[in-house]
Parts: sequence; C-alpha cells; structure tokens
Amino acid sequence: MTIVKEKKQTLTKSDRCDRCGSQAWVMVKGLSGELYFCSHHFNEHENKLIEWSYEVIDDREYLV
Repeated sequence: MTIVKEKKQTLTKSDRCDRCGSQAWVMVKGLSGELYFCSHHFNEHENKLIEWSYEVIDDREYLV
C-alpha cells in the first residue's frame, strides 16, 4: 500500500511580491537571499531567476 501525502501550500497570504506587492506565489532562493514574486512577475523573469537560484518554491497551483 502506498500513502500519498498531499503537497501543502508553502507561501502564506502575508508573503508579498517584491516587484508589485501582490500576493506572492513563487519564492526563489539564491545565494544572496530570497525573492518573492506574484505569478505575473515570475513568468516575466522566469529564465533568469531559474539561472540565479538554487531552489524555487512554486505554489501557483493554488491560484484561484
């Protein structure tokens, strides 16, 4: 029997986009710190952010 644990949302409503102040759905961790982005701004800079980061926490699946 396999038990599948549901992924829980990591970011909270108080996490805000560093660009516009909207609710953050993505957190990008790099050696010099963490950046938070709404879906729009992450999509806009996704390629460069992925190159810069060592971890991306993406909670966009919880967007309503």
